[in-house]
Amino acid sequence: MSYVRQVYAIIWKDLLLELRTRERIAAMGAFAVLAGVLFNYATDQTIVRPQDVAAGLIWMTLVFGGLLGIGRTFHLEAQDGAFQGVLTSPAPKDAIFLGKTLANFVLLFVVSLLVVAVFMLFFRLELGSNPGMLVLTLALGALGFVALGTLFSAVSSGTHMGETLLPILVFPLLVPMVIYGVSATSRLFADRPVAEVAGNLRMLGAFAVLGVAAGAVLFRYVVEE
Repeated sequence: MSYVRQVYAIIWKDLLLELRTRERIAAMGAFAVLAGVLFNYATDQTIVRPQDVAAGLIWMTLVFGGLLGIGRTFHLEAQDGAFQGVLTSPAPKDAIFLGKTLANFVLLFVVSLLVVAVFMLFFRLELGSNPGMLVLTLALGALGFVALGTLFSAVSSGTHMGETLLPILVFPLLVPMVIYGVSATSRLFADRPVAEVAGNLRMLGAFAVLGVAAGAVLFRYVVEE
């Protein structure tokens, strides 16, 4: 089996499992909707303009909501020992990592679109003239997030602290993603020229590439310990 087909097999397995259980997507989606409702009533829109705070709230919701799902990447497989079977398969460890990362990316990207839709509804936001750039910003941020989240989820799943350890490990590394993601998103909601967000998108792209590359290299050492 070719390398691409091995990665695809992991993606298909994880997405099919999620479609059957709906465990992670339901938790992340419910959190996104509840966060939008709570932030709507917690923000006095007569004092603070929604456009000034929406980008930060969106990315904060993505980070916390994403951790609900990413933290359980290996949970179901670890319960019945299925993950050991995956590790002993002929698939390279980096192919397993890429497959799980891309499966998580699909889930988180769908949730990120839901988050934006919820905040647009409650905060009466407008997409502006470059909705495609907003989608690209969310995609790059989600890819970088799931790359680190998948790697450290494997680390935390092998400890007694489990999912409790994951935020402690991941949060400090997510600072660049949040900074550039919030900056780009706020400018796109303000309908600023694309040239003003190009630098932020390059940094998000670099963050995503580094996260995927580092995870592919380090995953072998994480799961073999």
